[in-house]
Amino acid sequence: MRISAVLIYEVKQNLPMADIPGHMRACLHSGKLAFLAILVSGGIVLQILACALYDNWWPMLTVIMYVLLPMPLLFLARSDGSSLFTESNSGWVNATKFLTGASAIGSIAIPAILKHAGVIGWGSLAMELSSFFVIVLSIMCYIRMSDDDEYSVL
Repeated sequence: MRISAVLIYEVKQNLPMADIPGHMRACLHSGKLAFLAILVSGGIVLQILACALYDNWWPMLTVIMYVLLPMPLLFLARSDGSSLFTESNSGWVNATKFLTGASAIGSIAIPAILKHAGVIGWGSLAMELSSFFVIVLSIMCYIRMSDDDEYSVL
């Protein structure tokens, strides 16, 4: 029994993605999409819970930043998206990086400012920040996954 498990493990380690049958590749891609859907749903649930559990809907201001976050990438970045990960002298690429960074910082700053002003509590702040990190994780997973040309938007 142990020998067959070791052989299966060695076969799986040396099996390139091109040698996997088409139906198995489709299943793996579906699993990736399901994982992304679960991550995004978890971020949205944390966002809503941060407001609903503490009966204070001010933290929903962060949703504005979540909507604004991908806009510079969609409108100003080149279609391949590779320019975002390299140094560039292009004004449009630099503007994209700046606006995306400002939106990301705003997503953290809004709950922090609300906490500092005494509008929300520590629990709501913790849920807001964890919602932000879950959503950012899902965006990073999507960018990593979009190397496969099937899901590329950037």
